[in-house]
Amino acid sequence: MNLLRLFRPLRPYRLQVAALVLSTALLTLASLWVPGIIQSVIDDGLGRREPEALTRAALAILAIGALRAVFAFARRYLGEWLVNRTGFDLRNALYDKIQRLHFGYHDQAQTGQLMSRCTEDVSAVSRFIGQGAIDLLNVIMLLIGILFLLVQQSLPLTLIGMLPLIVMTAVTMRLGRIAEPMFLRIDNALGAVSSAVQEYATGVQVVRAFAREADEATRFDKPHRELYDARVTLVGTWGRYMPTFFLLIVASTALVLWFGAVLQLTLGEIVAFNAYLMLLAAPVQDLGFVVSSASEALAGATRIYEVLDAPLVIETQPDAPALPPLSGRVTFEDVSFRYRGAGAALSNISFEAEPNQVIALIGPTGSGKTSLVNLIPRFYDPSQGRVLADGHDIRTVELHSLRRQIGLVLQTSLLFSATIRENIAYGRPEATDDEIFAAARAAQAHDFIRSFPAGYDTEVGERGVTLSGGQRQRIAIARALLTDPRILILDDATSSVDMRTEYLIQKALDTLMQGRTTFVIAQRLSTVRRADLILVLDGGRVVQRGTHAAMVDQPGPYQEIYNLQLKDQEQFQREMLFLDSEEPEAPEAHTEPVPHPKAERPDPTRAEDKPLKPSSVR
Repeated sequence: MNLLRLFRPLRPYRLQVAALVLSTALLTLASLWVPGIIQSVIDDGLGRREPEALTRAALAILAIGALRAVFAFARRYLGEWLVNRTGFDLRNALYDKIQRLHFGYHDQAQTGQLMSRCTEDVSAVSRFIGQGAIDLLNVIMLLIGILFLLVQQSLPLTLIGMLPLIVMTAVTMRLGRIAEPMFLRIDNALGAVSSAVQEYATGVQVVRAFAREADEATRFDKPHRELYDARVTLVGTWGRYMPTFFLLIVASTALVLWFGAVLQLTLGEIVAFNAYLMLLAAPVQDLGFVVSSASEALAGATRIYEVLDAPLVIETQPDAPALPPLSGRVTFEDVSFRYRGAGAALSNISFEAEPNQVIALIGPTGSGKTSLVNLIPRFYDPSQGRVLADGHDIRTVELHSLRRQIGLVLQTSLLFSATIRENIAYGRPEATDDEIFAAARAAQAHDFIRSFPAGYDTEVGERGVTLSGGQRQRIAIARALLTDPRILILDDATSSVDMRTEYLIQKALDTLMQGRTTFVIAQRLSTVRRADLILVLDGGRVVQRGTHAAMVDQPGPYQEIYNLQLKDQEQFQREMLFLDSEEPEAPEAHTEPVPHPKAERPDPTRAEDKPLKPSSVR
């Protein structure tokens, strides 16, 4: 990690940095005055018995103290301002980059590690930028000023007194080199702990359902133990070096006192000399903390820039035009796709979906259905071939103009910690209540939403945990429909609803699909049999295509699925219809009212009233 790159967040704040450096320099100069005044008090005020010198020294120290207070406040305020401002900017930069990184990156990254980078690593970097670096600058300024003043008094004594401090500086630098990989180990362990906690919080119901709390505690112990060991190792290393710092400071004082007498310096000169060294000793001792902070910051910056430097595989090309309003034609031209480090997910897929058509995708788990629809909004780019929208290669148009015209309902419906109203209007925050209600009605969600005490203002909780799976799915469908997309993707959108709700949603979608191209992924043929085109995928390839009516009579995977799911049901329905058509009409006597006892009896003399003889029946 380049040390200079660590200060990149300071570029927009050159004025504040200049003011901070000036405040530090003035504070250093004010501090350097005090030992000289003490020398004057001892040699002139006390040695020569001049009371005026004592008065002048007292007033001077008061003035210097006031100036130091002002400069110290400016340094502290500006330093803390830069700590918080650079942390704010770094977190924003990370969050923005994480949002724009392609799905392939998120397939590999751990959520906890990303969270750790946005919190602990950013804090470490910003603390060093606003505090540690300034402390280091203060040490350098003091060293230069004190060496200048000491050399004027006695060059031999300066060399003798500085010798232990030079050794202390070398020891401190060694500690910094040792500490940096230790801090990197701590940061990685902290990220692993965050990932474990996040994973448990997400799957707490599964853990408790299978009574695996003890096993999860054991699994959590591994990254937690690693974090503990890393911190203890760092503290132990730091503890071994601290006594050395104290011994070197004491050695410097002893050498000055001993050789100061040998070189016949005045009492004031010796006291001032020692005061200068002590003035430098404290910051040099703190240099260990500064180096430790720098090591932690370098480790954190390494992890931060791993994210910030990650390439944007999916991004808008420079000067790419906005995609005009689509009619809904989607074309796959010999498309193949593979995930990073995995085999082919799709191979040589070619088909065309016309506007207003419903395209159904079925096949076994892992056949490539979701991978195929993920290429349409450019969540991934094909490894080979092209995906076209109304004849435009989607890689050559502005990305947001493409995604704004695509509605997506994922297999797992994610809702945000907000109200139902805000979740439905997520794609169109400016939507009116009437539009939100209409989308909810179309998704068969309006009635159950109104049944809640707060209605559309009901808070759904994190990931929508306060709602059932079917309710979350219908809200997600309403969210997609509110954007009125030209292309609608339903990734097994009815998997979490009961048969009655599925029927109601399908009935509403029949109307809402008009004027747009719809891609439906489903496991049940009852959902897809009315599609204009059905693609059967297996192993990333289209192994059969056509309509339901055409493929049920063709030997192949679709017929096998049909035989398992619908054949018996449809045969039973046809038999019932046949029986209904063959049932004889009921006799008229059954439909006529029963005659009154006093009503006219049939006249046996009338031919039409005579009973039929058996011989007359043919």
